[in-house]
Amino acid sequence: MERKSFLKSLMIGAVSTPVLIEACKKSSAETTQTGSSSETVTNTGNSNTSCTVAPSETEGPFPTKAPASYVRNDIRDGRTGHTMTAKITIGNINNNCAGLAGAIVDIWHCDAEGSYSEYGGSGMQSINYQSVHFLRGRQVADANGLVTFTSIFPGWYSGRATHIHVHIYSASGTSLKVTQIAFPEGTGSAVANVNGYAKGMTGYTYNANDNIFSDGTTLEMATVTGSTTAGFVLSIKLNVAA
Repeated sequence: MERKSFLKSLMIGAVSTPVLIEACKKSSAETTQTGSSSETVTNTGNSNTSCTVAPSETEGPFPTKAPASYVRNDIRDGRTGHTMTAKITIGNINNNCAGLAGAIVDIWHCDAEGSYSEYGGSGMQSINYQSVHFLRGRQVADANGLVTFTSIFPGWYSGRATHIHVHIYSASGTSLKVTQIAFPEGTGSAVANVNGYAKGMTGYTYNANDNIFSDGTTLEMATVTGSTTAGFVLSIKLNVAA
């Protein structure tokens, strides 16, 4: 059903385009925020180049309900925050980690305040965003296995470090991997410069104490460059067995 819905959406696009912690365990974006820094950062994270499959992670409690409906590059839907371009390359370990052309890639993440679209009105997220779909999107990888999304730098919420959820499918719609992307932290990093938007960093959970990333981020750590004024660019390669 997922594959059929996705193929149908491509045809349409051609014509026009403390509970949360337990749930997340393993198994035009102009800034209007205060306290921001315009300092340029170049944080290359762990710069993983090994031909190793990305770790499998939980989809979390807020997966996209109908991802085939959101085939698009710009996923902001009016959410404010520091512009971020996410460049995600999918490699195939069964082909020496060469880019996997035609891979279907879904991403989703929280907004500057730490809230997700498509959910809310409950104890897990008090603000009700069930009727909107911001910061969710799908792209098909090019000949080099690359997909590019225009988004905002994610905020954070209790129990989790800054992160992006990723679900990767084969061109035929077979699920290949559910994983997450981690962000470099520390002095001079983009996470530090964004400074939690209006929330600040009091109560922030760092990667080392995060339920998902505490066992290591080598294969999930992105490279992040840019600034709060010029915007950020996130780059990462995620390998799958296809």
